[in-house]
Amino acid sequence: MSQPEKHLFADAGDIPNNPRLPLLIYKGVSRARGEQLAAKFEALYAENDWQAAWRYGVYSFPHYHSTAHEVLGVYRGDAIIRLGHTAGISTHVRAGDVIVIPAGVGHQNLGSSPDFHVVGGYPVGQEADLLRANPDERPKADERIAAVPLPLADPVYGRSGPLVKFWHLPPE
Repeated sequence: MSQPEKHLFADAGDIPNNPRLPLLIYKGVSRARGEQLAAKFEALYAENDWQAAWRYGVYSFPHYHSTAHEVLGVYRGDAIIRLGHTAGISTHVRAGDVIVIPAGVGHQNLGSSPDFHVVGGYPVGQEADLLRANPDERPKADERIAAVPLPLADPVYGRSGPLVKFWHLPPE
């Protein structure tokens, strides 16, 4: 089990980020690639009470979700992803990496290989909205972010995974 990078971002003004849940980056979760890896991510999510919702890239504009946490499993290519908006970091991700994004945390594709794709998903029962850092989104978005329930498990490693510890989920 790979230990993730852990990042907690301050409020970025137009994007709130999340004041209590750190973003997690798992590097090199799998050596599989392409469709085999996409299917593996989808199976892992399902086993761990997350639902795969789409296969696509990451939007090139800054955005966040106020109604769901999100997981991105890179199954093809590589990209530079900005996380946490102006209060955050830019990181290079490649096939085999997974990012778990708490509700409210900004993310944006700053540039990617032509074949870059992720399997995106959300905890079972959650559906994501799409907010673009417009001035009229807050404080309602902040209220929704605070109300998003914690997932039941880490999307990759289940109930014994690092997310359980870092997000303070109750033990099984």
